Amino acid sequence: MSRTSRPRRLAAGLSAAALACVSLTAVTTAHAAVADDGPLMNYVINAKATPGHVRKAENAVRDAGGTVLVSYKQFGVIVAQSTNPAFSTDIRSTHNGREVQSVGATRTAAVSEGAATGLKSIEDAEANPVLDPREHEQWDMVQIKADQAHQVTDGSRDVLVGINDSGIDDTHPDLAPNFDAANSVNCVNNGVPDTTPGAWRPTTSSHGTHVAGTVAAARNGVGIVGVAPGVRIASVKVVNDDGFIYPEYSICGIVWAAQHKMAVTNHSYYIDPFQFWCKDNGDQGAVQEAVRRAYVWATDQGTLSVAAAGNSNYDLANKTTDNSSPNDTTPVTRTIDNDCLDMPTELPGVITVASTTMAGAKSSFSNFGLGKIDVAAPGSSILSTLPGNRYGLSSGTSMASPHVAGVAALLKSTHPQWGPRDLERALWREADDTACPTTPDPRCTGTTENNAFYGEGITDALDAVTP
Repeated sequence: MSRTSRPRRLAAGLSAAALACVSLTAVTTAHAAVADDGPLMNYVINAKATPGHVRKAENAVRDAGGTVLVSYKQFGVIVAQSTNPAFSTDIRSTHNGREVQSVGATRTAAVSEGAATGLKSIEDAEANPVLDPREHEQWDMVQIKADQAHQVTDGSRDVLVGINDSGIDDTHPDLAPNFDAANSVNCVNNGVPDTTPGAWRPTTSSHGTHVAGTVAAARNGVGIVGVAPGVRIASVKVVNDDGFIYPEYSICGIVWAAQHKMAVTNHSYYIDPFQFWCKDNGDQGAVQEAVRRAYVWATDQGTLSVAAAGNSNYDLANKTTDNSSPNDTTPVTRTIDNDCLDMPTELPGVITVASTTMAGAKSSFSNFGLGKIDVAAPGSSILSTLPGNRYGLSSGTSMASPHVAGVAALLKSTHPQWGPRDLERALWREADDTACPTTPDPRCTGTTENNAFYGEGITDALDAVTP
């Protein structure tokens, strides 16, 4: 799949179903720079009926010296109050219909009931969600603007994300509210789906539980918050007790996800025992083709796959040698080329995610490659959930990938009619362009808009929910 030329514009809209879950909000802050020298009047302001346009219209009210009393995001109407005699004119002239479509006073006499009071608690509960106890430690959510996105939406319960990994501890209090047991499965018994209750739980690894928390830890007053805390997650166990993900496990997992209508799946692994599966006439070529067919089929069924780029600090666009495969017997050093694929991350239609540090730099371990990386996301020292009601820090592109899976889930929540290719293009478009290091690094080829370290840039959750 060529990724050197990508669309940068995509029409966006918000469905009625997405708007239906948005309740009224109220705010009290007025813009201090405007003089209060007129009678107290109430106004209605009409905006486009999307959370993003209503939020911008609320800002327009404050810029004109007004106070937002109530916002009806469902149909794009704001009730405001102001003593600025030029309130209506100021909004019309400053914003010129971009955020505010029309504004009008609700009466001809001054407001008889006086200034509205007691609205602060409504704002805190809706527009500014109460933080969970350890949310302030989640620098990663700030980097991708997930904290701001949550003021618009936490995601929809209609969206199901598959965590194709080592299993999820569904008893964890931060995961239990969003866990979907009915759609969970264990694929490590020769790639045959096992739906025995609890078979999809972790046995030897905390990896999948950590990944799951980044995607969708609930906003429930406990621990942390995920990128999309309002969506559902299912455990698709593809890692056996020895830590291997064999091809039949991965195929079973992606087919199960597609059959069970999972909009997004996260794959923080590469398929064993080869770090790179080569397109030959033997075993590796046959496996590469079988896995490719499974993932292409799943994409066609409506499932977007998001995968970790890998932790070998390797240039995926210029492959030369592999000295770590096979990893289930004795590795040998071999010459490889670009027909040898890291799967599933290099398969067609799969979103390949590189890792960033708190400073926004490429993580030292992260794989890279011009035309290979789609987007980047935080992956160094990420706080998330662990089995046994615990929390901990982990690093790797395994931690970066679920951030993007969460953003994809927010996109799907905002645009329920979109399919995998729509989500893919939107992830490219919404990512924040990130330039190569100012100290030249010859490995970082490409432009600010698309380069070997960051692809299209660092994923942006706020843009994902703002039309």
